[in-house]
Amino acid sequence: MKALVFESFGGPEVLKVKEVETPSFGRDEILVNMKAIGLNFADVYRRKGNYHLAGEPPYILGYEGAGIVEQVGSNVTDIKPGDRIGFADVPYANAEFVTVPLDKAVPLPEGISFETAASVLLQGLTAHYLTKDSYTIKAGDTVLIHAAAGGVGGLLIQMAKLMGARVIGLTSSEAKMETAKEAGADQVFLYNQPWPEQVLNWTNGRGADVVYESVGSTLMDSFKAVRTGGTVVFYGMAGGDPVSVDPRMLMDTSKTLTGGDLWNVLTSRSERLSRSNELFQRILDNKVKIAEPAIYPLEDGTLAHQFLESRKSTGKILLIP
Repeated sequence: MKALVFESFGGPEVLKVKEVETPSFGRDEILVNMKAIGLNFADVYRRKGNYHLAGEPPYILGYEGAGIVEQVGSNVTDIKPGDRIGFADVPYANAEFVTVPLDKAVPLPEGISFETAASVLLQGLTAHYLTKDSYTIKAGDTVLIHAAAGGVGGLLIQMAKLMGARVIGLTSSEAKMETAKEAGADQVFLYNQPWPEQVLNWTNGRGADVVYESVGSTLMDSFKAVRTGGTVVFYGMAGGDPVSVDPRMLMDTSKTLTGGDLWNVLTSRSERLSRSNELFQRILDNKVKIAEPAIYPLEDGTLAHQFLESRKSTGKILLIP
């Protein structure tokens, strides 16, 4: 089979498509013929060598995708060849075939395409737990969302609005500002402006109730923009590592810093299926809309990574075998 691989850490140019062995599968596993693969910043971190990566060289990136079941193990009874499934946390996804453990296989309902599943499972389930588990948004809350035109950001906007919140977005350009507004943001500010002060002014000096911080290097500015007694949810560092936080500042301001990681939530098959089904139903009910993804052939993985790192993308980037 063909797979997008790399032998050494580095820039997008280290990625090459090569012929590798089709993976084997065990009694509790499923062999999936991939139809769409989600590209995420975690893949960039892994390619650079500063994020956990499974296996040995030649490395195969990718943890998210969707496809058709090719074969199943002897213990798999509720999924059969020909079924459509997606997954959000299975390694070696940048390939024509992927072995998926049964407990991580998410059946796709009618109306959810391979492209939609590969676009939304990781980012959608992330937005889902951030708004329900890391911080439970209440009607009337003011929510500040970093990278509001990105995949998770756009979904966070929509979910926060569904829960009755007022939403402020942060973006890096006026074009992305319009994208965030189209997703439902009530107000959007630019990173190259004094946005903590703008947030305070927009909230009449109070600040946001919660800030969803995915940039990392902006963490202390997020604390400036959140109200006394408010919460900053740190779940990404696309713009660089955050500085250390002085716990005395948290005590003096009664502010809360909490972390968020999807894998601490998806701890069982039942949890994975219930959350995925809730996400899919919101999409089918047209309550959550998925932007058209940017699509690249698997052979153009280098170009896809370059596009993701350019920060010009406003939605999901997919690789198609």
